[in-house]
Amino acid sequence: MRLGFAGLGRMGAYMARNLAASGHDLTLWNRSSDKAVSLASELSCDVAGTPAALTAGSDVVITMLADDAASEHVHCGPDGLFAARGARWFIEMGTMSPGHIDALVASAPPEAIVVDAPVSGATQAAADAQLLIMAGCSQAAAAPIQPIFDALGRQTICLGRRGAGAVMKLAVNSLIHGLNQTLAEAMTLAEAAGIPAAAAFDVIESSAAAAPMLSYRRPLYLDEDAQEVTFTVALARKDMEITAALAQELGTRMPQGRATLDVLRQAEAGGFGARDMAAILSFIRESRE
Repeated sequence: MRLGFAGLGRMGAYMARNLAASGHDLTLWNRSSDKAVSLASELSCDVAGTPAALTAGSDVVITMLADDAASEHVHCGPDGLFAARGARWFIEMGTMSPGHIDALVASAPPEAIVVDAPVSGATQAAADAQLLIMAGCSQAAAAPIQPIFDALGRQTICLGRRGAGAVMKLAVNSLIHGLNQTLAEAMTLAEAAGIPAAAAFDVIESSAAAAPMLSYRRPLYLDEDAQEVTFTVALARKDMEITAALAQELGTRMPQGRATLDVLRQAEAGGFGARDMAAILSFIRESRE
């Protein structure tokens, strides 16, 4: 199967490596072409000059893009993925709004199949092919592309209908960002009482409140400056804005989510936007001071 992959950011580059390792004929495209050229040299695969060329040379195109605007540009621009014929499947694996997924379906070429299949898991999960994939389609519909999902993740959950993957990713991320903020508050409370940060984290990590993200993000919470950024505050704010808008559209209350969004906005305005979302701990500490 000929695969095209667009979007070689922190997650996408690892995902492309795993697809190449699975034996697929892979072609890459990235807005910053030097990233695509460098990775293609590493993987001994091709580079497309435009998204349209990626479509023309592929059976399936996978995109891992930052937001709705980036996805719209790559799919629907003059040289976008939808400007050519070739690929039958278009799989969007970034965190998008369900309305954007509907717009992609409406704009796609005739006979094309658009699937929202966002992932849960940080960069290490992407590197280890241990992502959770939330697919907005039935299991039967996913069957032709299941080998792609198997090369990228530990589990694929098919949610039955278009856009459900996008909704579920927002729901999961709202939990993650809320937990991130609540951890920051709990750690700051313990530290204010004189408990060392590492000891406080040991207790939290061993408690009923423990979650997998706490363990794999521990180094970031305890020594952010010594670690690589995996997920920025700005991206977390973007996620929560989309989630808050969806909650309003659906008529559901989300007071915790809105509180999380307020803090993320404050942190970004305070210069934390490009830092890892673990920096909310530093933001809460500084707010106390």
